[in-house]
Amino acid sequence: MKAIQVQVPGGPESLLLVDLPDPLPGPGQVRVKAHAIGVGRPDVLIRQGTYKWMPPLPAIPGAEMAGVVDAIGEGVTQWQLGDRVLVSARELTQRGGCYAEAIVVPQDAPYRLPPTVAFEDAVSLPNLQLALALMRVAGPSHRPQPHVLITGASGGVAGMLCQVAKHRGFATIGTSRTPDKSQGALGQGFDHVVCTGQDDLKARIQTITQGRGVDLVFDHLGGQSLIDGLHSLAPLGMVVSYNIVQGMPTQDVFQVLRHFLGKSLAVRCFSMHTFDEDPQARRALMHEAIELMAKGQVKAPEHRIFKLSEVRQTHELLDQGMVSGKLVMQP
Repeated sequence: MKAIQVQVPGGPESLLLVDLPDPLPGPGQVRVKAHAIGVGRPDVLIRQGTYKWMPPLPAIPGAEMAGVVDAIGEGVTQWQLGDRVLVSARELTQRGGCYAEAIVVPQDAPYRLPPTVAFEDAVSLPNLQLALALMRVAGPSHRPQPHVLITGASGGVAGMLCQVAKHRGFATIGTSRTPDKSQGALGQGFDHVVCTGQDDLKARIQTITQGRGVDLVFDHLGGQSLIDGLHSLAPLGMVVSYNIVQGMPTQDVFQVLRHFLGKSLAVRCFSMHTFDEDPQARRALMHEAIELMAKGQVKAPEHRIFKLSEVRQTHELLDQGMVSGKLVMQP
């Protein structure tokens, strides 16, 4: 089978298209033939060799694959040939493995996909699962008209967060760096989008929230974006940091919190790996995500389709920050 390997960490050029023997399922395992493969930032970290949960080299990146069961090992009782499934690397003992024409996994790892969820949409389900987890850890808002600020609004996770937040009664504000990304974010359903390259974020938020500030900030950028998020909060507000793409803030975060002592603000650092040792809660979040998408209550973002052999192009787009929606590869 064809697969993408990282043998020596580096840039997109380190992603190698290789031929490997077809994997065969052992007892209690199934093989999933890929119809759609998701591309995301954890894959970049594996490519660079910096992922905290790095698989051993040579490694096959890839955190999500949708396809059909095409081989069944001895003792498998819950799957039949042709079943439509999603494989998420969150269910595997070793991260990665989905940049391939097929993958062998334990029979309790895949999720069953209803016919109403297309394979190309299904690889966005882990982002929806993450959005649901983020909303859960943030807790409910007790204000009658709460506002949430979501940075990097044109991205796949941000689009899912927007939809889940609106489902929970929040008015949504997104940030983007360019006007075209602002238009993309508005297309994902945001009520307001602030183009940080042109507009004053603080002034816009004051106008939108009538001077009160936002109740919740979801920030994956880090750096100055996290500090700006703290400045945007209403009393008792919270910033949930779930990545630091732009690095650590240069200001002392605790000092900023003390500066706003009268507001009693909070910062929570979140990782989906919190649920690594809680499979019941993790899988319940995914089942909720599948149900929401199957019923059309949450829609997958627009996706761009690439061939598996075009993997370097997808990572170049990720490295340049040129991604809106979801990148999807097909074998």
